[in-house]
Amino acid sequence: MKKRTMLVLAAVCLVAWVPSPVLAGDPRSIQIKGSDTMVNLVQAWVEGFMKENPDSFISVTGGGSGTGFAALISRTCDIAASSRDITAKEVEFAAKKGVRPKEFRVALDGLAVVVHPSNPVSRLTLDELAGIFTGRTTNWKEVGGRDSGIVVLSREVNSGTHVYFKEHVLRKQDPKSREEFSPEALLLSSSQAIADEVIQNPSAIGYFGMGYIGKNHAALSIAKDAASEAVGPTIDNVVSGRYPISRPLFMFTDAEPRREVRSFLDFALSAEGQAIVSQVDFVPVKK
Repeated sequence: MKKRTMLVLAAVCLVAWVPSPVLAGDPRSIQIKGSDTMVNLVQAWVEGFMKENPDSFISVTGGGSGTGFAALISRTCDIAASSRDITAKEVEFAAKKGVRPKEFRVALDGLAVVVHPSNPVSRLTLDELAGIFTGRTTNWKEVGGRDSGIVVLSREVNSGTHVYFKEHVLRKQDPKSREEFSPEALLLSSSQAIADEVIQNPSAIGYFGMGYIGKNHAALSIAKDAASEAVGPTIDNVVSGRYPISRPLFMFTDAEPRREVRSFLDFALSAEGQAIVSQVDFVPVKK
């Protein structure tokens, strides 16, 4: 009886440790890692692609754009999803590993700045945003709101969204600027975490890709300066360039991708794939 029990347990362990097709080097499998902002979009693409290619196996993992580039350079993924461009340092490191990152521009996004719906502040300039997120402005009354301390929410440093916001809002694309997020800022691990915190905290302000805007968020209109019109994060404003915190979204492969990966990228950039971009509240790069 004891011997039979041990045999059964061994069989169970064997079944449990059989690698999935995605992890076993199956040529039909695709590993995608990177941008948290893009996770919902990439998963929607995967659903559409697998309806037409049911024998494919695709794994999607977030963790941030930096995580995606690290995986691409270490050859533990086929596609790095990124909400920022690759840095010169990452390109240099990739070259040392024999990896040649190839860029595919797959969608556009507007970074929404959101507050609780009860917050009376509805518009801010880029300078006011920089003041809040660097910690120079600490009370909502300083920007026309209630007498209440501001709770600053940010993505963590490995996030491409974090990097983009810092470079374009805090540093205003000035390479000499050394502005940083306030040391009091709460660094959260995902866009969804920021979305959830804003809903329950009337004093909070955070940012994420506009695909995460929900009915319980108030997205602020943003002006380039005090003399400019404040505009909201809408598809039309992102396409026209009127919304001042807009960015492209990318996928990167190692050199020219193999056939299965190329097929997935072609789907993402097809009319059907770009329609999916609109369905999940991002902006197509192709009409």
